Amino acid sequence: MEGKALIDIKNLSKTFNGVKVIKDLTVQFNAGDRIALIGQNGAGKTTLIRCILGLYTYEGYLRVLGKNSRSEREQILQEVGFVPQLPPPLKMTVAEIMDFFAIITHTDKEKFVQIANDLNLAVEQHLNKPFLKLSGGMKQKLLVSLALARNPKILLMDEPSANLDPAAREVLFKYLKELPPDTLMILSSHRVDEIADLVNRLIEMDLGEIVVDTPLINV
Repeated sequence: MEGKALIDIKNLSKTFNGVKVIKDLTVQFNAGDRIALIGQNGAGKTTLIRCILGLYTYEGYLRVLGKNSRSEREQILQEVGFVPQLPPPLKMTVAEIMDFFAIITHTDKEKFVQIANDLNLAVEQHLNKPFLKLSGGMKQKLLVSLALARNPKILLMDEPSANLDPAAREVLFKYLKELPPDTLMILSSHRVDEIADLVNRLIEMDLGEIVVDTPLINV
């Protein structure tokens, strides 16, 4: 694939309880790549994303924006938007979360509000509500707004449309189509047909290895 490598991985391995979940993986993810990351449960997709985010220790070489994903994680996360598959157990209110993200990412809080409202969250009505008390769909909408509003250089989404109603999915996909052309986007999804017109590269993982890596044309 053409473009500058924003994520560079060489011989990456991750082991849990003696089982290699990622096996000597070598791959580059480039500026402008719109990647559908697919594979069965247990293929290693989420583990790979968590290694990229510096959440796990690992063996091998992994650089994100030229930085070590573990020792320079704080600097990397300034440029990375992330939506996890399962919402984290944040013990803050909606307002506190938005204030916190606005400070650490230097983003105008109104951008979070605008995207959340576009997703039909009506965020102003829930500002004082604890995140843990939100429904699954509401949590997902808030997390999506926090990731998208920052205009990140790298956008990682693990099952991004999970818990979203059809109207919200349509809004999400509209935002993803309008990302700057040099943004690296990785969507881990079981619904390949749903994201087919958003991506230009398909990567399939199986048992911790990449078994397919192919460009997608005319999407």
